[in-house]
Amino acid sequence: MSLTPTKDDKFSFGLWTVGYNGADPFGGPTRPALDVVHAVEKLAELGAYGLTFHDDDLFAFGSTDAERQTQIDRLKAALAATGLVVPMVTTNLFSAPVFKDGGFTSNDRDVRRFALRKVLRNIDLAAELGAETFVMWGGREGAEYDSAKDIRLALDRYKEAVDLLGQYVLDKGYGLRFALEPKPNEPRGDILLPTVGHALAFINELEHPELVGLNPEVGHEQMAGLNFEAGIAQALWHGKLFHIDLNGQRGIKYDQDLVFGHGDLHNAFALVDLLENGGPAGGPAYDGPRHFDYKPSRTEDESGVWESAAANMRTYLLLKERARAFRADPEVQEALAAAKLGELAQPTLGEGETVADLLADRSAFEDFDADAYFGGKGFGFVRLQQLATEHLLGAR
Repeated sequence: MSLTPTKDDKFSFGLWTVGYNGADPFGGPTRPALDVVHAVEKLAELGAYGLTFHDDDLFAFGSTDAERQTQIDRLKAALAATGLVVPMVTTNLFSAPVFKDGGFTSNDRDVRRFALRKVLRNIDLAAELGAETFVMWGGREGAEYDSAKDIRLALDRYKEAVDLLGQYVLDKGYGLRFALEPKPNEPRGDILLPTVGHALAFINELEHPELVGLNPEVGHEQMAGLNFEAGIAQALWHGKLFHIDLNGQRGIKYDQDLVFGHGDLHNAFALVDLLENGGPAGGPAYDGPRHFDYKPSRTEDESGVWESAAANMRTYLLLKERARAFRADPEVQEALAAAKLGELAQPTLGEGETVADLLADRSAFEDFDADAYFGGKGFGFVRLQQLATEHLLGAR
């Protein structure tokens, strides 16, 4: 298997990722701003297929119509010259001071109306550029103080906004779907829709739930102490994995946005196996963009930016190759069988079996030997994980 990225791998990067200038809450920029045309050209050289952006990444907040159009035209020309596409667009409702209490859920009604207009304008641009997904990360949709926000009313306003945007897309005939991006905290003390589960529950309350799915991010789920691969598996189970953000995170702390795999490597291995192959037992895989939402370390110069971009793609391809070898290993197949993964695919009740039939089956309870599981009938999960580790380390 080749470790050289191609457009068929569907690797995409946010303009805000490679364009990150190194600024953080404790220090200013360590790199100059990155021009969008240069970013497109370099990503194309590295083998990426797509570029994504917030509106404010492409043209500064408050730009005139002429300034905005100039940047759009420059992006279009660069895309045409390189063959890169724009699979996803999103809107910045978190950086400008006006959004200090959120966009869709600000206590200030005028701010909410401004936020909707800003997003509607960017939806038009997303459709113009051929994007298929519109991501919504509510980084400021939350609070630090319990008495500062009526959460039920905030969720009413969140639903109102997403319903309005969904109807707009339908009325315009745009081929866009929305993807909510959960995050538990940062920059707000607590953010609405903090996890995959919260977002899935919210989607069920919408007027057009078929238009809305998820854009989970590795670091965001792991910040909450959750298993990202398991969350992605549930999103796939619901048919709601519309987009994905890949990066690295080392434990429950601030959002690190490390290179993909530069964190929990075991979980990254399981994730790639799930995305490419449907997980240990097979099943529906993921055919959308492999999008890297990371930040090149502020310690790096521009050459380090492009090395880190390449590292994301190479790590993914290495894990893809390791997952393929893992599945092809006869010992792994034997261990999977011993772990009874195949049995999990079998319905617990037989075809046509009723509750009455189950109650009448003495082998299911009265004659079942539960004591046999004390000191016996192990599942061999540790052996299976060791095999995964050895494949991950290239020892098999």
